[in-house]
Amino acid sequence: MSEDSNPSKPTSERHVPVLKDRCINLLAPAFEAARSRGETPVAVDATLGMGGHSEAMLQRFPDLHLIGIDRDEEALALAGERLEPFADRIDLVHAVYDEIPDVLVDLGFTEVHGILMDLGVSSLQLDERERGFAYSFDAPLDMRMDTSRGQTAADVVNTYSEEDLVRIIRKWGEEKFAGRIANRIVAAREAKPFATTGELVEVIRAVVPAGAAKTGGHPAKRTFQALRIEVNEELDVLERAIPAAVASIALGGRVVVMSYHSLEDKIVKGVFQAGSKSSAPLGFPVELEEHKAELKTLTKGTEVPTAAEIAENPRAASARLRAVERIKARRVA
Repeated sequence: MSEDSNPSKPTSERHVPVLKDRCINLLAPAFEAARSRGETPVAVDATLGMGGHSEAMLQRFPDLHLIGIDRDEEALALAGERLEPFADRIDLVHAVYDEIPDVLVDLGFTEVHGILMDLGVSSLQLDERERGFAYSFDAPLDMRMDTSRGQTAADVVNTYSEEDLVRIIRKWGEEKFAGRIANRIVAAREAKPFATTGELVEVIRAVVPAGAAKTGGHPAKRTFQALRIEVNEELDVLERAIPAAVASIALGGRVVVMSYHSLEDKIVKGVFQAGSKSSAPLGFPVELEEHKAELKTLTKGTEVPTAAEIAENPRAASARLRAVERIKARRVA
């Protein structure tokens, strides 16, 4: 992620990957083990973005084959330019990251050695004003990560019932003023449908107490998060994507995930913890092979960026990293 929104700058200068060294160090043993067995290490960057993490992996591991996935066609194009020096070692695919198994089948892979996911909204999406992700400047109310399909944030605020708006703002945004905000949105759209982020921010500001900003940040922050998650079905996708990633790694393979809010981290934690536990019945005298844990946790709880990393890239402040390794062979149908 990056703080620089200047599209004229090279992608490498616009995008500072979050926890880059830590992510690659966690994946490295899996790539090295594959190489020691005479295999070509294969990695999936499931949320390619502008390609910062992928570039670092390809530079560090000269024999690595990388599969980059992103639902954002603009990101794919920019990453493709950045990764051009490695063109013979990459496959870039326009897909959503819960489609990892299908992508691997299409490319002729049965399993991979490492998978990286950097969740949430990307630097590109935040910095391109016309995408409508940011509440800090006026833009069309869009918020789609894949602009080629799907409903926009304007569709949501202009057509959802008040009850549904309350539900998503409260659930996805964890916004305690969800009722007030939804009520005001419905009233305002009767006079004029919402078209821009600025119009929505103005309505939210009118009902969120000024004092709430002292602890909760910008009054529109949580509502925008909720709309973004709803528009892109982010948590539904994530609930499918984490098990799909775990199922796609070889013995000794690793999955590394960075999340940016508690809702994402809860899903990641749940899948990783479940896979790291024995399924033997309580009190069972002998742990049979089929009961043994599939995964080993590589991080103690969640790891967070250092003060230096946050200073370099303020958007990294909320990052939470978890990683696991497959210690039991996959079940192959």
